Amino acid sequence: MALPPKFSGQLLASTSGSEAKHTIELYLDYVCPFSAKIFKTFYGSVAPVIEEKYTDPGIRVIFRQQIQPWHPSSTLTHEAGVAVLRTAPQSFWPFSKKLFDNQKDYFDVNVVNESRNETYKRLAKLAGSVDGVDEKTILDLLLVTDTPGEDGSLNIGNKVTDDVKFQVKANRVTGVHVTPTVLFNGVEERSISSSWTFEQWDEWLKKNAT
Repeated sequence: MALPPKFSGQLLASTSGSEAKHTIELYLDYVCPFSAKIFKTFYGSVAPVIEEKYTDPGIRVIFRQQIQPWHPSSTLTHEAGVAVLRTAPQSFWPFSKKLFDNQKDYFDVNVVNESRNETYKRLAKLAGSVDGVDEKTILDLLLVTDTPGEDGSLNIGNKVTDDVKFQVKANRVTGVHVTPTVLFNGVEERSISSSWTFEQWDEWLKKNAT
């Protein structure tokens, strides 16, 4: 449940009371349709209720970026998320909403004929449409050069590679595999489904988060 300060934007600030006793962690992949479904319900309907009704004992909500390697563009989209975390952490959740709303633009069929850097340019443009995010800054963090590193290395990554590595390592420790996965107070809550309605979330909160 720990969250390094550099990734503080993954904490949904409006629901993160300093004395919160409970923590909900959402492990989501930007190009997973089921992740988009649960995110839209939670962010649009559930989070406002948590903010209004569950201030005591309080609930922390954390977005955990879960890269799914069988979707090649998953890494690229999550790199964009990390770039936003680094430069405009307050805009991470709004950017995530924007990306989920447009996730089909990054499905296999829509990226297969463009280069990696071309996909980055589209992601940076999308990020730049969110308040507080600068497109050029995001693109600078994402682009990969075709020049070898000073030591001759060819696998040089980009400027957010190390942050992505950290997040992947942290997620592996939990053993989370599928998306979406929800953890409640550090334990997987298998009853929660991506198809849950607001009413189902509300009932679950009444039973578990008071």
